[in-house]
Amino acid sequence: MTNLEENQPSEFEQELEELETSLRFLKERYAQVQKDQQQKAQWQQEIKNLKQNKNKTPEIKAELNRIEKELEVLEINLESQLFSWKSLNRPFWQAVRFGGLGVIIGWMLKSSVG
Repeated sequence: MTNLEENQPSEFEQELEELETSLRFLKERYAQVQKDQQQKAQWQQEIKNLKQNKNKTPEIKAELNRIEKELEVLEINLESQLFSWKSLNRPFWQAVRFGGLGVIIGWMLKSSVG
């Protein structure tokens, strides 16, 4: 066996390991999103119930403000964690590589024509 043939299984195993890790993170994120969405629905229902209450005491107003702030934080968390910079790593470098290649080819064509 050559060195190239010996390296192929280890590269495959490494890619498989990375895939398994990514899948595990995706499953964890999916479970967290589901939990957060359930919490969001509960808080929205509680806000609705508090707003329907005719007697708006200072305690009810304070509770309403607290829940609204927690709901805002939860919504930001849901939005911000749906994508990560790590997920953009490969597409970013591919765009840089092929964009740079396009610029170089363009310069070569321009210099050969002009």
